[in-house]
Amino acid sequence: MKNINFKTGLGRIGLYAGLASILFLPTSCQDSFLDTDPQGKQSGDVFWQNEGDATKAVNAMYANLRSWENTAFAPIAIESVGSDETEKGSSASDATFFNAYDNFSVGSTEGQLDGFWKGQYVNINYANQVLDNVPAIEMTAALKDRYLAEAKFVRAYSYFRLVRAFGDIPLRLKVPAGTAEYNIPRSAKAEVYAAIEKDLTEAAAVLPVSYGASDLGRATKGAALSLHAKVSMYQQKWQQVYDLTTQVVNSGKYTLFADYYQLFRVKNENASESIFEIQNELVLENKDASNSQYSQVQGTRGVVGGGWGFNVPTKALADSYETGDPRRDATIIFRGETTPEGDVIPATGDNPMYNQKSYVPFSLFVSGFNEGAQQNVRVIRYADVLLMNAEAANELGKSAEALASLELVRARARGASTTILPKVTATEKATLQKAIWKERQSELAMEYDRYFDVIRQGRGTEVFGPKGWKANKNEVWPVPQTEIDLSGGILTQNTGY
Repeated sequence: MKNINFKTGLGRIGLYAGLASILFLPTSCQDSFLDTDPQGKQSGDVFWQNEGDATKAVNAMYANLRSWENTAFAPIAIESVGSDETEKGSSASDATFFNAYDNFSVGSTEGQLDGFWKGQYVNINYANQVLDNVPAIEMTAALKDRYLAEAKFVRAYSYFRLVRAFGDIPLRLKVPAGTAEYNIPRSAKAEVYAAIEKDLTEAAAVLPVSYGASDLGRATKGAALSLHAKVSMYQQKWQQVYDLTTQVVNSGKYTLFADYYQLFRVKNENASESIFEIQNELVLENKDASNSQYSQVQGTRGVVGGGWGFNVPTKALADSYETGDPRRDATIIFRGETTPEGDVIPATGDNPMYNQKSYVPFSLFVSGFNEGAQQNVRVIRYADVLLMNAEAANELGKSAEALASLELVRARARGASTTILPKVTATEKATLQKAIWKERQSELAMEYDRYFDVIRQGRGTEVFGPKGWKANKNEVWPVPQTEIDLSGGILTQNTGY
């Protein structure tokens, strides 16, 4: 279960942003942001004085992870709707800009590009503030080291999201000392990946294996190792993927949660399978801490306690599951069904399906708050680690180990049944690879993984080509034109846009 004190603290983002440059530090050369007067916020010239200030800054860093730009429309556009498993949803006339991402006709001026870009760089700015200022504070040494490691994890996470989405990007590893340092060119993605790996290596060396209840949800050693494995997988560093995931498996810290459907319910957040989740909460006494719209924007449309109905599953996803796979019904809410919690889904409406993994029972809705505000975002699960381990083992010629990790995931989905999801027995590398990729689709559907997974597998044309995806262009999205304009041309555009 989640600890209210920590999550309420995360919600006080406005009080600690001033630290003015934490919220308002430019990503290019937006000088006007420096003139912003953060009224009602603690002045920067009296901040960074003590351990309490460091704690506030780190908590604010985590709080921003659940912002609109990090969990709502921009991530749907950049990380989800381009895939074959999701489409825009809602009514046909609502938020039609999503269609340009779905059919790969998006131009560099579309607003979600800029929202996603800025959302990640605000995270990075929070982390850089911590990394630049906390070392000089006199405070408990172990806590200081941990806070710095947490900031490195968050910075690495945000840079990973950026480099997947845009390729070469500006790499900022410290707070600019003056206006002249705001405007920097794009760094090669290999340099960005190297910086991410350095942050995660250093973070894993310091972060604890687990926390007490008051700090539940913070980045752990396992989170740093698992994210490092994923970063390595995107670079095809298979031995490193294998070593990192094996370390997570051998830690004994994580186990697959027995019930796949229940894994995604609010009451089971931060469970045994959870490696890192963005922490959301509905706090009646603190509406500022209850600002997540992750579930709201994807919730069932047209019912009280539902949501807006965006980012919905496709028929292709529904048809992709093996016969009898219970993950299909645990992932997709079908029009006309009654959920296990007793919510009746309208038999008619704009969309035939909705995302069940972001679903919060309608009875938990509180008037005046966002629907589903308490639903965490699952970022890294142990099942993903097992499938990364399987893929790496197969690439390294360790088919028996690959099959063992794959079977753990399939066995959890299979449950007590003896008639569905038979064991995979293929040992030929290419055949086993396809089986693992298929399992990733079934296991991780609707978790913002599929789109970039297919691209890094080299299957963009095969899978997304019918939607308009083109090789040597759509591996990345266009750099936001607003950022190029603000940079005076220092930033350059991706090829083909």
